[in-house]
Formats: sequence, structure tokens, C-alpha cells
Amino acid sequence: MRKIFPVLTVVAAIFAFWYAAVPFMNVKETLTGLERAGAVVVPDNPIERRDASSFGLVLNNSFAIPATYAQERPRLPAPHQVAQDLWKTTVMKKVTSKRSLVYHGWITLSATLLGFAIGTGAGIILAVGIVHSRAMDMSVMPWAIASQTIPILAIAPMIIVVLNSIGIQGLVPKAIISAYLSFFPVVVGMVKGLRAPDAMQMDLLKTYNASDNQGFWKLRLPASMPYLFASLKIGVAAALVGAIVAELPAGGARGLGGRMLTGSYYGQMVQIWSALVFAAVLAASLVLLIGLAQRRALKRMGLT
Repeated sequence: MRKIFPVLTVVAAIFAFWYAAVPFMNVKETLTGLERAGAVVVPDNPIERRDASSFGLVLNNSFAIPATYAQERPRLPAPHQVAQDLWKTTVMKKVTSKRSLVYHGWITLSATLLGFAIGTGAGIILAVGIVHSRAMDMSVMPWAIASQTIPILAIAPMIIVVLNSIGIQGLVPKAIISAYLSFFPVVVGMVKGLRAPDAMQMDLLKTYNASDNQGFWKLRLPASMPYLFASLKIGVAAALVGAIVAELPAGGARGLGGRMLTGSYYGQMVQIWSALVFAAVLAASLVLLIGLAQRRALKRMGLT
């Protein structure tokens, strides 16, 4: 309970703030819809009856606040509306249905996992080269840092267009964008971890006449594991963001990014929010799996 209670407190505070913000965001559309239906909006304060659409007075009408939580196309959907849409699009729909979030989530997840694998492999290889080569440290590392200053929203369409022009479509372009976002945390964390052993430990290996390969496998690599797993947690979340962003310029309606794009076209904010929540749950699940792998790996290595 000591671990769960703070989390539940934060979640409850978020939901309370969310519910409190709904009337402020949806009140104008609610009143417009009520007036179109023939209702007469009259404020409770008789002094300011002349301005029946006054923002401060609308909240005093008892019928207006409940109506803001039941709009068909709200600016800000209420949590229960998002939960209902999640239930309909995950449990009530077949997995193969194009209206199922599970279907769209798998499309995004496949690109995320492939991009994460590519980014992780490239990041580890670059980190090993940077640690063992002064030239790579002086040349590759600055370029790796500079690459992250380019907004992903700017580079994603260019990658999609260029790869489409040479016949590469579908999963691979999205995976490349995911790899672009995920490799950098792995590079930085792995370089930090490989350099974690201090001078005394390195001198001890020299005393034992250990080779560079033995020093890498016996000392540097085990010391880098905590840093690597911490970087993987950041990298997998970044890979998921990259896959979603890559689905936007693709122009299709597949994947969580396509689901959000379709919702924005038709003003379906509930659809957008349910896709966002589903993506957040998916990212949390991936981070949790890496955390479980971290515990098992570090326990077997005797580091915990």
C-alpha cells in the first residue's frame, strides 16, 4: 500500500482536474446546442441577465454543467467518455476489425519493435566504437547529438517521401523513424556505462594481464548493464512516439497515428483521446517489460 497509495493519489488528482476542466472547455458548444434545440439560456444572476451567454454565468445554470459531460463531439472529452470508447474499440470489436484499437495498436507496435531493435543495435555498436576509438568519439558523438536537434515532425515526411520514391513502403519507413528516435538514448547511456569502471578497476585488469577483449566482457559490459536498461526504457517510449509520428505523413488510416489523424479530420476528439490513452498504456507496458527483464538480468549478474 505504501507504494500504491502515492500513485493512486496522483491518478485521482489528474482525474479530478480533468473532470473540473471539462465544463470550461465544452460550455460554449453545450449552450449553442441547447439554444439550437429551442432552450432559452437564462443566467441565475438577475443583474447580468442581459448577457445570457456570459462565460461566468453559464456555470451557474444547473442544466449546463451536466450537459458538458455528454457532448457527442466535445472539445475535451470526459474520462468516462474516453473509457467507454476504449471499451467499445478494444473489447467490443474484433481484433481484425479496422475500428479496433487492438488492430491499429498492433500495426504501430510492429513498427515500434522493429525500429527499437534497429535503434538499440545501432546505439550499442556506436557506443562501443566511441569508447574504444578516440576518432569516433570526436567525430560520431557530436553528429549523434546534432541529429536530435532536428524536429521529428520535419524529418519524418522527408524520410517517408524519399523511401516511397525508391519503392520502400509500409513497415520499414516507420521503423527507421522509430530507430532515429530510439538510438540516441542508447548511445548516451551505453557510453556512460562502458566508461563507468574507474581507474583502479582498469589497473587491476592490467595487473592480471587481461586483454582489451577480456576487459570489455569481464568489466565494461557488466558495468554498463544498469545504464543500458535505463536507456532502453527511454528508447522504447521514443520508438513508439516515432512510429505514431511516422503514421501521420503516410496519409493512411492504419495505426494509432492514423487513428488520431482520422479523428482530427472529422472532429472526433473522443477517438483521438482514446488512441492517446491506448498508446500511453502500450508504452507503459513496454517499459514494464524492460523493467522486468532488467531485474532478472541484473539479479543473475549479481548486481542487485
